[in-house]
Amino acid sequence: MAASAYLMYNAYFGFKESPFNLSPDPNFLYRSPQHEEALANLIYGVQSRKGFIVLTGEVGTGKTTMLECLRDYLAYQRVAFAFLFNSRITPTEFFEMIAYDLDLRCARNSKTEVLFALNQLLIHQANSGNTTVLIVDEAHNLEWDVLEEVRLLGNLENRQGKLIQVVLAGQPEFDRKLDAPNLRQLKQRVVLRCTLNPFEERETVEYVTTRLEKAGMQNQAVFSPELLAEVHRRSQGIPRLINAICDNLLLTAFAVEARVATMEMLDEVCTDMRLEWPGMRRRGPVASMGGLAGNPVYGVSYRD
Repeated sequence: MAASAYLMYNAYFGFKESPFNLSPDPNFLYRSPQHEEALANLIYGVQSRKGFIVLTGEVGTGKTTMLECLRDYLAYQRVAFAFLFNSRITPTEFFEMIAYDLDLRCARNSKTEVLFALNQLLIHQANSGNTTVLIVDEAHNLEWDVLEEVRLLGNLENRQGKLIQVVLAGQPEFDRKLDAPNLRQLKQRVVLRCTLNPFEERETVEYVTTRLEKAGMQNQAVFSPELLAEVHRRSQGIPRLINAICDNLLLTAFAVEARVATMEMLDEVCTDMRLEWPGMRRRGPVASMGGLAGNPVYGVSYRD
């Protein structure tokens, strides 16, 4: 949506900012019990110098938002950290990215020099009573040789604990990857595991209501309880899908100058998004204007 359209959209509903932006914004964090627990475990793991911490969850359940909250905490506490957002990298690129994020003064294309500079930094941080953190998003994409380099970083330790804390976030297949025989040494080093699951219906309702309130709409009446129950069913409780559906519902209501979203609008949005969900009623082929059978309205799963 163009910036000017967003301004009109927000003004129409009285929003200070868009409530269902797809970007991971900690300011819009819905503190469900599982998200509170996951964030507490991430912070505890770092503070206690536990070494390896794994966060997993299905696509769109809020892993990156948790990492953004952790980054805010680390920045506030002035804890040095490196954040790898692109996990499709080679071992050489892995060390280059660490060196860049931690501003290591060395030849960044040399693994030996990066490790030497990193070790010096970690020792200096530990002697000052501080720690250093490596955060890797989309860890399920890491190649085996990169994961082995990650594991070897766990050898950097002193009597007080690990010198670098490693947070690995990924989809459920990352857990399965860790079960591989050649990664058993890394799996044994993981001392904390957190899992994010899709919302239950009650949490979906609270999630939508919370985001609307934070955007400036108190006592929302745009989405009826029946509509929110259907949003939950069709999104299967995935926060990213809830955002996309609700954002499109608000846009559709704005376009027709309506103040309340309807089930017909939801049907239109889900058709446009090519959504599928358990128990959905598929529509049969529809004759096109040229007399030929068209494609089913619902037929392609939503991907991100």
